[in-house]
Amino acid sequence: MGTDIDTLTGETVALLQEMIRNQCVNDGTPDSGFEFRNAELVRNELEGLGLDFDTFEERQGRTSVVARYEGTDPDAPSLCLMGHTDVVPVDPAGWVNDPFGGELITSADGVDEIWGRGAVDMLNLTSSMLVAFRDIVRSGKRYPGDIIYFAVADEEAGGVLGAGPIVEKHWDIVGCDYMLTEYGGTPSHADDGTWVLLTAGEKTGAARQITVHGTPGHGSMPYATDNALMKAAEIVRRVQHAELEPHIDDMFRDRVKALGLTPEQQRGLLDPGLIKETLASLPPGLARNTHSCCHTTISPNMMTAGDKLNTIAHKATLALDIRMMPGQTQQEIDDLLIEIIGPDLMPDCEITPLLPNMQDAAQPTTTDTPLWDAMVDSIQIAYPNARVVPSLVTGGTDARFFRRKGTAAYGAGLLSNQVSVEEFLNRFHGHNERIDTESLKLTTQLWLDVCDRLWARAGS
Repeated sequence: MGTDIDTLTGETVALLQEMIRNQCVNDGTPDSGFEFRNAELVRNELEGLGLDFDTFEERQGRTSVVARYEGTDPDAPSLCLMGHTDVVPVDPAGWVNDPFGGELITSADGVDEIWGRGAVDMLNLTSSMLVAFRDIVRSGKRYPGDIIYFAVADEEAGGVLGAGPIVEKHWDIVGCDYMLTEYGGTPSHADDGTWVLLTAGEKTGAARQITVHGTPGHGSMPYATDNALMKAAEIVRRVQHAELEPHIDDMFRDRVKALGLTPEQQRGLLDPGLIKETLASLPPGLARNTHSCCHTTISPNMMTAGDKLNTIAHKATLALDIRMMPGQTQQEIDDLLIEIIGPDLMPDCEITPLLPNMQDAAQPTTTDTPLWDAMVDSIQIAYPNARVVPSLVTGGTDARFFRRKGTAAYGAGLLSNQVSVEEFLNRFHGHNERIDTESLKLTTQLWLDVCDRLWARAGS
């Protein structure tokens, strides 16, 4: 018999606080992250349960941990609960409370919340997964299939020191049929009932560098010069004003229905001729997310140029964060950039990939799986008669490495009614990141309920 959910929620709260305080900040450089701190915490939390551990370290200090709880049937499908242990950097000046304090604070509305970097992305899931996994193991309950707990490093920098190489080199250890990771479980309430979004797919990175060439000259005589920086600035302007067609499919239609918007707003978002003005009428955070869920996005985030103040720039570089829609190819992105840059500037430009081994965008995982059915059953315990719909996540997750191996992977979790979809989305990588304890309770229970239902749905 497992532990009661209130006790488990207390364990999730305490573990989340410790993970936040470990400050595993990944700034994208190889020697940041320090995920060994949370890896050691995970090992300590699971020590003494008779489990075998595998530890991977692609670079010193960038540690990932895998623990497997064997099932009773070696032919039954396996389930992996995967959470990353790193977090993004933070500007403390923008926070009301200590971003690494992991404090339990009661809001003015009487809501108990854990504050800190990673509380939403995604240490709340990483900690609740571990608590549920540990409770199953120590209860002695056995399922037909293996359950794997995977605490992985470097997700916030593309998984190049984490899930990427581990999946390729050690599939015999981390391989699984089903996977749950970030993020999902945001409820909204409309006139026709409750809707809950779960992630079934994700956009794919297609970052590019554009190198723009010009001609050097003296900075005191700028008239009619071939200034690479000026041309780069014009390219940025063209990117900003490029009108990219929306991709309105069934997944996006369901997402729009699940946002609790007015009928007029829903119609506008699903009409290519009205979507632009409808997006402008939405709250900014919700508009940004909704736009990204139906568009290829291009964000010029870095630019460098020139060698010296008094010398006309003969070269400039632009770094573009590009996210593709499912089904798009890397070649399509190059063709799109060539079109945006235009024939007048393209002869002076070179387009190159910014990240290694970039692949074409995969299609989302189908919802026709026992795991999806188990999640729907489990969510409807907390939200009776809720409509659970698949959704697209605008950022990348480590699930992509597993999907390419044939794993059915979803982003899950379950939030309370104490935070809106818009507010939750604003907390990703934002100031004052926090999660309410009721959501931690619902999510911890979700993992347990899914395990109780998965293998029955799978026919094992």
